[in-house]
Amino acid sequence: MTKKQINPILKQVLELGPTLVFFLIYLRIKDDMFTVAGTEYSGFIIAALVFVPILLVAMGILWALTGSLSRMQVFTAFMVIFFGGLTAYFNDERFFKMKTTIVYGVLGGLLGIGLLRGRSYLQYVMEEFLPMRPEGWMIFTRRLTVMFVALAVANELIWRTQSTETWVKLETFAFPAVLFVFLWVQIAGLQRYLIDQSDED
Repeated sequence: MTKKQINPILKQVLELGPTLVFFLIYLRIKDDMFTVAGTEYSGFIIAALVFVPILLVAMGILWALTGSLSRMQVFTAFMVIFFGGLTAYFNDERFFKMKTTIVYGVLGGLLGIGLLRGRSYLQYVMEEFLPMRPEGWMIFTRRLTVMFVALAVANELIWRTQSTETWVKLETFAFPAVLFVFLWVQIAGLQRYLIDQSDED
């Protein structure tokens, strides 16, 4: 299927909407307990389980409209399904909270492996959208590797020491905001490495 362009606002809604819905559902039922098939679940676990099909539906719509999904989206969906399943099976919210640590940790680890091999795996993923010289990609990759590791460590510290409500708020708003600002600052700071396609042509 050929990749198609869609309205940027709609794309953002489909990508960020499921997380926001999870947050709103959690706020509504966070203090409630639910009995399903004889097992009692907290509001957090129910919200986490509802989040899984919402995410899959949003990704299905995005795929139908654009004809493609990024590797990051597929990987994130797999992790959500896997850890959501563990959360339900063991009736333990810690598995869902660990998901964020593992996602950031794996991403940082993969980029780090590439760096050890003298390559930028980030360039492989993003070069189509951000033409840049190799030295720029290596700088960007090193910095993003450190950021992913820092976010993984931060998530571990937060979910182990703070309340579930605090973790949910930071997971929903703080982590994405920090990553967005970081990426924006890096791209702005690496302008001198960007390739002007018109000049190249």
